[in-house]
Amino acid sequence: MLHCDPESRVCTLPEAEQDAIPHATAATRATVRYVGDPMCSWCWGLSPTLKELAAYCAGHNLGFSVHMGGLRPGGGDAWNSAFKAFLRNEWEHIGQATGQPFGFSLLEAADFDYDTEPACRAVVAMSKLLAGADPDSRRLLAFLAAIQHRFYVEGEDPKTPEFYRDPCASVSVAHEAFVALFLSAEAGLATRKEFQRCRAWGVRGFPSLLLEIEGRMRLLASGYADSGSLIARLEASLKTLSPKTE
Repeated sequence: MLHCDPESRVCTLPEAEQDAIPHATAATRATVRYVGDPMCSWCWGLSPTLKELAAYCAGHNLGFSVHMGGLRPGGGDAWNSAFKAFLRNEWEHIGQATGQPFGFSLLEAADFDYDTEPACRAVVAMSKLLAGADPDSRRLLAFLAAIQHRFYVEGEDPKTPEFYRDPCASVSVAHEAFVALFLSAEAGLATRKEFQRCRAWGVRGFPSLLLEIEGRMRLLASGYADSGSLIARLEASLKTLSPKTE
C-alpha cells in the first residue's frame, strides 16, 4: 500500500532502500530539480510552494526542472474500504496542513486503479511538447498543477485521454497533439527512463528537491516544506556548493 508519513510529510516508494545521491552532469548552471508524482498527495500540497520556488529560480539565474519519480506505477492496491479510509485520512490531514483543497468524490467510485504511471507519462509527454518553449518549467508546473486539481479536487481519472483536455488548454497546447504523444510507445519508454533516472539520483520519497551545481548533487528537501524554508535552504546550499573564488 502507498505510504505517506504525516510526520516527515513524505510519500515513500514501497520496500525502498536509501541510496546515496550520485553526481550528475547535465546542468550547465545551478539547477533545482523537483522530483514528484501527480498522484502523490504531499506533492499536491507542495504545488503553491513549487510555483514560488520556480519564480525565485527564474529571478536568480537558477535552473528549475521537473521530473517524475513514479510513486506507484502499475497500481496494485485493492480498491477497498481500508484503502479508501487511508486516502481520506491522508487527504484530510494534508489539506489541513497545507491549505490545499481536496474533494472526496473519487472515494465513492465502485472501482479505481491507483496506477500513477499514466499521470506521470502525461507530464513527461508535455515536457517534450514544451521543449525549448518553457526554459524555467513554469508552464510544465502549471500543467502538473492542473492535473493534480482535476484528480484531487474534481475526482477524475488520469488514465483517460479526455482527462487532459482542460490541463492542455491551461498551457495552450492542442489536446490532439498531446494525446498522440501521451499514447505513444515513445512516451512510455521516456517515462520508464525518467523513473530510472530519479532512482539513480537516490530519490525514494516524494516530493523531493535536489540542487545540482557542476555535477554535484545535494538533497535540498524531502517532503513538504513552505517556500520560505525551501528558499532559505537553497541559499545556504548555494553558498556551500558554489565554486570558491580566490
